[in-house]
Amino acid sequence: MKTIEHHLWHPVADAHALTDQPLSVHLLEQPLVLWRDGQGQAQGLHDQCPHRGAQLSLGRVCQGQLQCPYHGWIFNGQGACTHVPAMPDFQPGQAQQARPLSVREAYGLLWVCLSSDGHDLPPFNAEAQSGLRKLNAGPYMVNTSAPRIVENFLDMAHFSFVHEGWLGDAQHTQIPDYQVQATAHGFKLVNAQAWQPQSSALSSGGAMVAYTYEVAHPYAAVLTKVPGADSGVKPGYEESIALFIQPISANQSRVWFRMAIADFEVAPEKVLDFQNTIFLQDKPVLESQRPQLLPLQAGAESFVAVDKGSAAYRRLLQQLGITFGVC
Repeated sequence: MKTIEHHLWHPVADAHALTDQPLSVHLLEQPLVLWRDGQGQAQGLHDQCPHRGAQLSLGRVCQGQLQCPYHGWIFNGQGACTHVPAMPDFQPGQAQQARPLSVREAYGLLWVCLSSDGHDLPPFNAEAQSGLRKLNAGPYMVNTSAPRIVENFLDMAHFSFVHEGWLGDAQHTQIPDYQVQATAHGFKLVNAQAWQPQSSALSSGGAMVAYTYEVAHPYAAVLTKVPGADSGVKPGYEESIALFIQPISANQSRVWFRMAIADFEVAPEKVLDFQNTIFLQDKPVLESQRPQLLPLQAGAESFVAVDKGSAAYRRLLQQLGITFGVC
């Protein structure tokens, strides 16, 4: 039975990882295979041959189509079998068809939808701004559910403890009040602020940083941050970071960050090292949380006023009818 998760687009690989060989990936506990056809377009199927159930990802790309490793059946990107080597005159039909996927390339990633009528990709408005430099960080494997990772991304109260000396400081633990605003597809957290000793890879000093978070997809979120004037970052600087998650299983996820920054001079390694440091501080805490699935029932975990972003996120998951990664 298809659920709402099957109608969503999910990232499954870096776009450059797909070359002239089949690529095996897993999404929502289902094995899939991707490859590039003769025009370089990404194609995808469920990773199971309809003939005898072999993994198609163990096969090879043959003139832009995918050949099964077991009996050599060949499939196109729509799942149609185009050739049965043992019976070269046979015209394959519906019974010989593999299960196709919808595949797209965006934000430097490959995206898959398990339904033919998928929703829109998670929005990242900064992608269209030519004055911003785009970089991807990750992927990071995390042994927890995708919703736990999104909720952590929205949480500023942990900065002074998990990211002390980087995004937070023990002498500046207070998080000022912020607002939750409903949007057409989710919600925003606006007027959010936190004092940070190093707000980004480009900062030279501590400052208050203004944050805006937006959630328009259950397994993705975007933050926009503006460092204060005393941070050492040039005036008018703005940075956007999108969180994109591949829910491999209910309690295993792969994470990417798509960054858009208004600086083309700093070495990309410096930006990526900073992002690696921050997320690898989050990872052990995320993997320690129990339950690994995000509880949605009232009273399952304690809340205080500063957690209104978490509360809004859990309400959205309930409204959407999300069942994967929650309990």
